[in-house]
Amino acid sequence: MAEIYSQKLKHEQIQYIEFLSKDIVQAKNFYTKCFGWKFTDYGTAYTAFAGDYVEGGFTYGEPTNGTILVVLYSEDIETTKSKIISAGGAIVKDIFSFPGGKRFQFTDLDGYELAVWTE
Repeated sequence: MAEIYSQKLKHEQIQYIEFLSKDIVQAKNFYTKCFGWKFTDYGTAYTAFAGDYVEGGFTYGEPTNGTILVVLYSEDIETTKSKIISAGGAIVKDIFSFPGGKRFQFTDLDGYELAVWTE
């Protein structure tokens, strides 16, 4: 993920948004035409995008309301995870590795699911 970023990474900022798409090629074409987003494919099931003020990705799935995933960056993923647990959040996917680093996913007190990543 880090190679597509044009901005400085800031600890615990909202940094990345993931969408579900039933047709990633169609999504890429639409957002390229509308907003000029640039895409980087990671295999056939995931593509990352970067625009002037937004970065994120598309993964295969059936889009429904509430399926956008907000991703925060952390300089210290273990400490951020501990803070979330201490505040009453629930870890729904523990720390795992992916081609850009490591991440985990959690729900807040309202049930919203977010993710935290690190390089």
